[in-house]
Amino acid sequence: MASSDLPSLKGQTAIVTGASSGIGAGTAIILAEAGARVVVNYRSKDDAAETVIDTIRKAGGEATEVQGDISKEEDVIGLFDEAERIYGPVDIVFSNAGLQRDKAIGEMTLDEWNAVISVNLTGAFLVGREAIRRFRKKGLREDVSAAMGKLVFDSSVHQRIPWAFRANYAASKGGLHLLMESIAQEVAEEKIRVNAVAPGAIATNINKAERESHLDEMLKLIPYGRVGEPADVGRVVAWLVSDASDYITGQTIYVDGGMTLYPGFRGNG
Repeated sequence: MASSDLPSLKGQTAIVTGASSGIGAGTAIILAEAGARVVVNYRSKDDAAETVIDTIRKAGGEATEVQGDISKEEDVIGLFDEAERIYGPVDIVFSNAGLQRDKAIGEMTLDEWNAVISVNLTGAFLVGREAIRRFRKKGLREDVSAAMGKLVFDSSVHQRIPWAFRANYAASKGGLHLLMESIAQEVAEEKIRVNAVAPGAIATNINKAERESHLDEMLKLIPYGRVGEPADVGRVVAWLVSDASDYITGQTIYVDGGMTLYPGFRGNG
């Protein structure tokens, strides 16, 4: 199934969390196209996960689904156990699962704050910690990859751009930024590479209503003139986990069509 315009990930196993829709689904499909065996993690949308699996298999790829809530330690450990049972050692992890609970700061409940932090930040910690443990257990397989393991976090342009009425989400992504860099600094000497992607406006269900009602306003924030697709992020992830980027660790790649260029300042500096 490997696509000629993607780096080869043949012989490697990848876990993608939150892979039943959106960026996770798009990235799972891209990694399979590059030749990886893909474990599609989902929390509750089993039908949607099955659709992703069918898409991969119909194109000749290998994939399986594993249910699990990544904010729960036992589920994360179980996810990795099942991945290893089915496919053997894990080489690639894309920690993607995330959610939003938008509310003005004066009205935001502690439950709404905790719900976002527990998935977006604590969940990323749990997945990242388990990935490092499994990479160490597996060891370096130079016939498969120059690195012992590749871990990529899905952050957001809002690790850098403040986002009113979504303080819980922005705080989770700001924390994720330093979590990623701190882990990368800690494990680089073991030939484990840790990076992140930071998407801008991507066409997913989470922003469907906003895209349909305020597309013109949204496009004013994107110099490149279009909303991104999940595959735009997936192709960057595929490159980051390939040997083509073997000298890159601790970095965030913004996949945002130029949103972080703050286009509102063009001509007004």
